[in-house]
Amino acid sequence: MVLLFLGVVYMLSLRSSQGYVNFILIGIAAMIMIYWVRVLKKMTVESTPQYTPKEADTKNWVYDLIKGEKEIIFVAEVPGPEDQVTVRLIDKILYVRGSGHFSKEVPIETTPDMGIHDFKYRNGVLTLRIKKLETL
Repeated sequence: MVLLFLGVVYMLSLRSSQGYVNFILIGIAAMIMIYWVRVLKKMTVESTPQYTPKEADTKNWVYDLIKGEKEIIFVAEVPGPEDQVTVRLIDKILYVRGSGHFSKEVPIETTPDMGIHDFKYRNGVLTLRIKKLETL
């Protein structure tokens, strides 16, 4: 690239009869050369991607767990349409599954007679009410 630039400068300097035009053309050639050297440096520098799948797997999942006297309210963001979101409460562990291999387990302090009373999923936000189930 440098040789090409020097060749252009040499060819332009041979046309010395044109005066200031020669200096303008040499300046333009120098700016183009500097631009392409920077582009080539950026292309050859090894860089790590900003987002890797490992970061997605280790990213902390945030949820709210509100404990009341008679019920527990669980709120969290879960990916997927409503028909792909499933929740189960088994042995004091809440299992949450969504689309795209999303699966989380949340330990919840419940009694054996508690269960999921209300399930709401709107705009990617899951809201559960866990309370004592009434027996007939």
